[in-house]
Amino acid sequence: MKTESIQMKPIGFVHSPRTEMVDDLWASVVSTIELDSVQFTAEALYGLEQFSHIEVIFYMDQVKLDQIQTGARHPRNRTDWPMVGIFGQRAKARPNRLGVSRCRLLKVKGLTITVQALDAIDQTPVLDIKPYLKEFGPKGEIVQPEWSKALMDRYYV
Repeated sequence: MKTESIQMKPIGFVHSPRTEMVDDLWASVVSTIELDSVQFTAEALYGLEQFSHIEVIFYMDQVKLDQIQTGARHPRNRTDWPMVGIFGQRAKARPNRLGVSRCRLLKVKGLTITVQALDAIDQTPVLDIKPYLKEFGPKGEIVQPEWSKALMDRYYV
């Protein structure tokens, strides 16, 4: 198995009214993603405005290294929920601190993308942006444990 490190350069940064890593109430948050003008021209975003939603891959750089989880824990430290391995939940203290979010695309202008319900805080580095295609959504029945439904109850309100 290869154990080489991977280096990435942000393609841009999030500008959000949210400055703290809070778990809930993301539905009404309107943010912008400003692409790096050294790397890109507006041409990089041509056609994106034709989509209703995008997927944003970002680097949760404000999670401190000593907070990283590699084993099991109670989601949100709620002992009434089961111990779950880090790869069985979507916690922010992940080994590589990567976040993936699907959000509504509101506007594209120049190198600025305006979105709603992106759960990334202000100044978060963005690694990639992809248009969301329904064909990439799962096929068949979606199954998830009850605790995860309770966890998400107020996330996108």
